[in-house]
Amino acid sequence: MKKTSRYSPEARERAVRMVFEQREQHGSQWAAIASIAPKIGCSTQTLCNWVRQHERDRNLLIGKSRLLHGYILLLIS
Repeated sequence: MKKTSRYSPEARERAVRMVFEQREQHGSQWAAIASIAPKIGCSTQTLCNWVRQHERDRNLLIGKSRLLHGYILLLIS
């Protein structure tokens, strides 16, 4: 059975967008997450999970994860 969410998809998208817009001001992505999460009423880990999912969905992975992703795509093509 699927768990229902307290947050609409639109609210999640807005929160993730805020993180990307404000990460330079805060010095790091984690600092932006830590600042934004309490303002929207979720935990920092929850917002971090939303950001990571957004990155996976949009192929914004970096470093080893992106290399591994590219390698997997090469293997299955």
